[in-house]
Amino acid sequence: MTTVTTNSPQPQASPSVAVAGVVPTVRDPRLDFYRGLAMFIILAAHTPRNFFTSWIPARWGFSDATEIFVFCSGMASAIAFGKVYAERSWFLGTARVAFRVWQVYWAHIGLFFAVAMTMAAIDSTELFDKSYIGSLNLWPFFKNTQDQLIGLMTLSYVPNYFDILPMYLVILAMMPIVVGLSRVHLGLVFMFMAVVWVFAQRSILEPLGLIDWHLGFGAEPWSERKWFFNPFGWQLVFFTGFAFMRGWLPKPPVHWIVATIAGVIVIANIPFSNIGMREFGFDWARDWRIANRGLINKSDFGILRYVHFLSLAYLGWYVAGEKGANLVARGTNLLAQIWRILLTLIVKVGQQSLAVFVFSMWFARLIGFTYDNIGRDTTTVVIGNFIGFAALIAVAYGAGWFKSQPWRARRG
Repeated sequence: MTTVTTNSPQPQASPSVAVAGVVPTVRDPRLDFYRGLAMFIILAAHTPRNFFTSWIPARWGFSDATEIFVFCSGMASAIAFGKVYAERSWFLGTARVAFRVWQVYWAHIGLFFAVAMTMAAIDSTELFDKSYIGSLNLWPFFKNTQDQLIGLMTLSYVPNYFDILPMYLVILAMMPIVVGLSRVHLGLVFMFMAVVWVFAQRSILEPLGLIDWHLGFGAEPWSERKWFFNPFGWQLVFFTGFAFMRGWLPKPPVHWIVATIAGVIVIANIPFSNIGMREFGFDWARDWRIANRGLINKSDFGILRYVHFLSLAYLGWYVAGEKGANLVARGTNLLAQIWRILLTLIVKVGQQSLAVFVFSMWFARLIGFTYDNIGRDTTTVVIGNFIGFAALIAVAYGAGWFKSQPWRARRG
């Protein structure tokens, strides 16, 4: 969990009321570093039958790269939109958020059509036994395009592979409410987060006979399936990051005791993880997971995912040091030089996370298709992953170049 300092003096105010003027304006390098790492993990995780996924966080504990992405996006949003809310007005801040929602919406639509077109193009060759349209369960769209096109554009048809960006844009749309509540009392913000999260938990509502109150959006008109990533559950981790960056939550103390507690929680997760059950044969852990699936449910964002992620986030913040000082290599030896290059590349990817994410979701399917046809031996998979990583870096630099609008620079 990161925080930044600014050079401007901080006005005095009651601790229970949000201070509109205290808004970070400089991106913390730790934010982009960890979000960049999440982008590489997400590419590996979405590449079918990729053994690199044996080492991603999801295999060793309850939380995974999705939490990193959403948490860091909350922090980045506090920087991107917080200044507008603080220095201009609630209305203009909300307009700025609405514009971002619009961008994310079209990124989602573009991603769907890019992936669907690619899968259809492969299947149309009739050279492969496997149906790539079927691999993502896109048959409903191709068999009933007229109705599902309407569903796609209205977000009432959201196939599983494509529900991260809809979740993100709904959470963004909740930001004006959160900021508005913060101007009344900070306690209302955290109450709002908690109440919305509770009503997103099927495992809590069902035993109480309140399942009809379960918050969520339908994923397809012909069934009761809801979006896999429930934004009303996932807003908890997003607005936690937002609150830390805005200063609504104090930064945790840097102390070895806290780090030890966080480390114990992370290690205690291992027996209950996929690695723990598959590699170490902890059958009792499998039984526990089945009996307590609501606590670790990914769709509604179960509470133990939150606890595990906050522990990992603290360790990441603790290790990185103040303002990411420990991330910077010191010295002139070869390893230090290599690390400086890697750090620069990872941070660049983190700075362009939306463009990189959209590309990675498409490219992951292309890598998987390649593996299907040339094999998945160790060398092939390693090369495929590193080609994918290089492509993400290229997209990040390309997106950064376009955003800089070099055509507007004066010549000479």
